[in-house]
Amino acid sequence: MLIVISPAKRLDWTERRVDTTQPAFAHDALRLAKTARNLPLRDLKALMDLSDDLARLNRDRFRAYAETPAEADVRPAALAFAGDTYQGLEAGSLDADEMAWAQDHLRILSGLYGLLRPRDAIQPYRLEMGSKLHTRRGETLYAYWGDQLAKALNDQAEAVGTGTLVNCASQEYFGAVPDRTLKLDVVTPQFMEDKNGTPKVVSFYAKRARGAMARFIVQNRLTDPASLRDFDAGGYAYRDDLSEPGRPVFVRPAE
Repeated sequence: MLIVISPAKRLDWTERRVDTTQPAFAHDALRLAKTARNLPLRDLKALMDLSDDLARLNRDRFRAYAETPAEADVRPAALAFAGDTYQGLEAGSLDADEMAWAQDHLRILSGLYGLLRPRDAIQPYRLEMGSKLHTRRGETLYAYWGDQLAKALNDQAEAVGTGTLVNCASQEYFGAVPDRTLKLDVVTPQFMEDKNGTPKVVSFYAKRARGAMARFIVQNRLTDPASLRDFDAGGYAYRDDLSEPGRPVFVRPAE
């Protein structure tokens, strides 16, 4: 199976002694960074609804973005993102064999980089996939990436011999993978909290559970979608009565 997850707005730039790899869409990332760095500060602020301080920080990041960055200026993607999903993934505690398997089977969707492997070197940035950044390819990042990400996932699935993609990304990011191009069977797990007998999605916990599901798949080298039902991290349990084909539901008691 392949797995996709979303990136995070928050970064952890702690130094990591991990060999890094080159992102597949490094040239596209450079083009987008150059486009973003040329925006007036007020436009960059509006693009991602940022505060003044965050707008200045990200303007400076885009200005510093380098075609060939120094080793000290990059981090491996799976260790650099620090949001809720990455608290569940806990990539820093994966052993070498698990990280090697993840390198072939786990992908991070990114507004700037398109598609990242866990050890791909990234520079500090923030650019959400839903941003309406005007480029020569259109008015949004969805238009910019077009069919590229779906084709790359198809190719990688063929390389590892799978026909299944487990979607642990948000709707915003998975929207950059067009159905018309993707040739894989998509499984999108849902995670819910049960309070007084009424299961519902709580975004904070669902994001963390998506990362934990990705970790579960990596550590167990899963190949059969039915094996996802064994996921029980954090107290979640598979609920057949709530599930549908391609949409397994996991529920736990509300905290």
